[in-house]
Amino acid sequence: MTSDTLLDIQHLHKGYQGHQALQDVSFQVPEGTVFGLLGPNGAGKTTLIRIINQIITADSGRVLLEGRVLSPKEIRKIGYLPEERGLYKKMVVKEQLLFFARLRGLSSAEAKIRTKDWLERFNLLSWADKKVEELSKGMAQKVQFIATVLHEPRLLILDEPFSGFDPVNADLVLKEILRLKKQGTTIMLSTHRMESVESLCDALAMLHRSRLVLHGTVPDVKARFSQKTYTLDYLPYLSDSREHLATTPQQVLIQGDAREANAQLSHYIEKGLVTSFQPHVPTIEEIFIQQASSQQHDA
Repeated sequence: MTSDTLLDIQHLHKGYQGHQALQDVSFQVPEGTVFGLLGPNGAGKTTLIRIINQIITADSGRVLLEGRVLSPKEIRKIGYLPEERGLYKKMVVKEQLLFFARLRGLSSAEAKIRTKDWLERFNLLSWADKKVEELSKGMAQKVQFIATVLHEPRLLILDEPFSGFDPVNADLVLKEILRLKKQGTTIMLSTHRMESVESLCDALAMLHRSRLVLHGTVPDVKARFSQKTYTLDYLPYLSDSREHLATTPQQVLIQGDAREANAQLSHYIEKGLVTSFQPHVPTIEEIFIQQASSQQHDA
C-alpha cells in the first residue's frame, strides 16, 4: 500500500450458496480522490460495498482503511449512501438528522450546528420540522445525502447518488461532492451514469462477473484503450479528376497497428483531402461497453 492510499482492497473472495460474488478482487483507492466503482448489474459491486461497510464479511481477503484492517470502530470513518434509500418516514427531518449524527459519535451541540448548516445548503431549513413522508422524493433524497455526510467521514461511499434528482438538484449534489473532495474527503462513486464518471472521477475500478477487469486512473485507462485506434477526417473528391472536394467532411474510425493504420491512411489520401488523423480517445462509456462485451464473449 502506498502512503497516499486510503482504502486498500486485498484479495477479496465472497460466495453465496454456489454463486461466487467476488473472486480475488484487489485494488487501492487513493486518498482525496473521487473513485469510480463500475460494472454491469450482478458484477459484485454491492457485495464489495457491503463488505467495506461491515454489513457482511468476506470469505477471505482483507480491507484496510488508513493502513489498518477494518474493525467495528472504523465504521464511523465511513459514510454510506445506499441505492435503496432508508429514512424513517414518520420522523421529523431535523430530529432524524440529529439522531443519525449522534449515532456517528457527534455531540448534541455539534450535531445541531452541522444539521442547520446542511439544511441551509440544500434549501431545506423551512422543512426541518416536517415529517419525511411530507417531503417530495427529491427532498427526501437530499435529507438522505445530508444524513450520510453529517459526521464528515474520511471515506464516503455513494451508490447512484443522482438517482431521483431533477437536473437542478443533481447539479447541487454534484457541487457538494466536489466541495467535499476539495476538503479532503475520499469518495467512492458507484453509478451507471458514465457521464458522471467522466466528469467526476480521478480513478476507477471495473468489476465483471465477480472479477476485477479494469483498474487505474481515468487518463491512464483512456490512454490504454486509445492504442491502435485512430480518427481520420477527410473531404472526399467529387470526381476522378480530383478538382473538386466535398464541402462536408467525413469521419472514419481506423483500427490496427501502425502498418495497418498507414495503409488505411494512404487509402483515404487517394480518396480525398485528409484534414485530421489522430489517436481516438474513447469515452468511459465506450470503454465500459467494450469491456463488458468482451468479458461476456469470453465467458
